[in-house]
Amino acid sequence: MIIVAKLAQSTIKYLIEADFTTDGMVERPDIIGAIFGQTEGLLGQDLDLRELQKTGRIGRIDVDIKNEGGKTFGKITIPSSLDSSETSLIAASMETIERVGPCSAKIIVASVEDVRVMKREFLMERAKDILKQLIEKSMPTTALTEKIRETVRTAQIKEYNGLPCGEDVPFSDEVIIVEGRADVLNLLKNGIKNAIAIGGAVVPQAMINMTKEKVSILFVDGDHSGDIIIKEMAQLTDVDYIAKAPEGKEVEELTNKEIFKALRERTSIEQYRIEPKTKELKEFITKDRSEIQPSSEV
Repeated sequence: MIIVAKLAQSTIKYLIEADFTTDGMVERPDIIGAIFGQTEGLLGQDLDLRELQKTGRIGRIDVDIKNEGGKTFGKITIPSSLDSSETSLIAASMETIERVGPCSAKIIVASVEDVRVMKREFLMERAKDILKQLIEKSMPTTALTEKIRETVRTAQIKEYNGLPCGEDVPFSDEVIIVEGRADVLNLLKNGIKNAIAIGGAVVPQAMINMTKEKVSILFVDGDHSGDIIIKEMAQLTDVDYIAKAPEGKEVEELTNKEIFKALRERTSIEQYRIEPKTKELKEFITKDRSEIQPSSEV
């Protein structure tokens, strides 16, 4: 973060960082002078540090200096807008410096960092913070948007032969038959547009006719009334599949996950008709066996 802030020029591409030590006490101007003086003419006129700094292709050379135990050590930072090969040559030239003022010196390049990568990392972190703030501030708007979407979906409720339904019912080859208008509305909220309601206690003739023409899934509440509707529809219509809401729940109150889970776990009408008979047969066999079980008494 700090390094990026120092590099105000948008043209900066690389950052050279070098560590130095000297065997005596020196000051910052001594180090700067050694850098310019001992690299002059080394790489030719095109890569002369003074000229590069005048044209802005090399930024301000920064020196972090510390004196301890009669010696001086620290870090040299050089921003560069040259290409990667030229920047590498400038970095390598730092290691040719052998003296700073009257003292012997050693400079080792620690790294050459791509500032653009550093900036991208900074931008990513900052963008995360901004997005988080934006989401937090826009929560009411998000809720309002969802409410509008639900209103639009529920406005799509239509009628087919006098029965409340989703807009796709007249054109769809498959329909989902539910008990009432509220069930249709809930399915619409969850993106299901091919639901149609029975609309009363008596199965209408239009519903009977529809099951003969379309693949039909009867989707009922998970209670006793749902079982009654299944029996009635199984007798009067050609419904193909049965789907039930979880035990004790109504279709109109189901969540998106619960709706699609119930529809995935639907059973065929044939299986529905067979299951009670199979259950009765098992119970009869179990009872019969218990009655004819030989006594263990002698």
